[in-house]
Amino acid sequence: MLLAYRETPSFYAVGRALGVTHQTVERCLRRAEKLGVMEALDDSPRPGRERIITEEARTFVVDLACRKPKDLGYPHELWTTRLLTRHIREHGPAVGHKCLANLAQGTLCKILAAYEIKPHKVRYYLERRDPLFDEKMAEVLCVYREVEVLKQSAIAQEQETPAVAIISYDEKPGVQAIGTTAPDLPPEPLRHGCVARDHEYVRHGTLSLLAGIDLVTGAVHATVEERHRSREFVGFLRKLDAAYPPSTAIKLILDNHSAHISKETKAWLAAQPEGRFTFVFTPKHGSWLNLVEGFFSKLARSALRHIRVASKQELKDRIITAIDDINRDPVVHTWTYKINEAA
Repeated sequence: MLLAYRETPSFYAVGRALGVTHQTVERCLRRAEKLGVMEALDDSPRPGRERIITEEARTFVVDLACRKPKDLGYPHELWTTRLLTRHIREHGPAVGHKCLANLAQGTLCKILAAYEIKPHKVRYYLERRDPLFDEKMAEVLCVYREVEVLKQSAIAQEQETPAVAIISYDEKPGVQAIGTTAPDLPPEPLRHGCVARDHEYVRHGTLSLLAGIDLVTGAVHATVEERHRSREFVGFLRKLDAAYPPSTAIKLILDNHSAHISKETKAWLAAQPEGRFTFVFTPKHGSWLNLVEGFFSKLARSALRHIRVASKQELKDRIITAIDDINRDPVVHTWTYKINEAA
């Protein structure tokens, strides 16, 4: 408005151009003359009651909000605004903050919002517990770089037996075999657009999916077992041993599950030819470095999504059918995150 008046020194002309009255333009100009241009851009102090909660009292409130209620004798794990308000009313005046005697719950929320504190919420983080995390991650990333080299050589030497097979392996335990108690109702036009299902269900038990992806070819090797102990893991290794020629070295990327490092597993590996199997372990809490996790996620969001079966055998058969369907047109997975930073 001031700039427009500078170009056209007329209250009426500026008002018409900006869509305001000439009185508004005049007030703006007079304010700028009185306070100065920069000061006139800010709002003037408005009338109203002055703050009665002192800065020291606000600091006291924030300090309480940053402590756990159980440390102050309450059974609660987290504060609620109602509980925190009550505690401040009861204990604030005793420590010299009389202005907090009638603290309102809404005022407390405003104080907490000003400091961006949400003591009623929990946000999870992950403590790094593996001192060799970076070294182990670099080792896994080096394997992924090796995969890229193998892919190029596989294209150039299509008919030759691969010298190395790299498998990304993990287990998906606790796949639930859940059955319906009433038949599902299919969608009906203009009535209900989705599948209708009775809310009651029957649990038949759980199964464990043991799966590994060949990172060069994309082929999925999988077994479905009742449990995932050492004997099941050794059975999966036997399956891999039969799937590749004796001259091929098999390298597995896997986590630190007890079955992978048990006496039974080590005894079986010791009986194999030297160099046949090599394990590359992900760091602790580093399972996200394993490419097979993405495969499990996709399976859970497709074939296993809302699945209902009459028995565990049916669940096993449908999982194997889904794996076979994937292997008809295998997807070659590629790792890109921080791969260029590998040593």
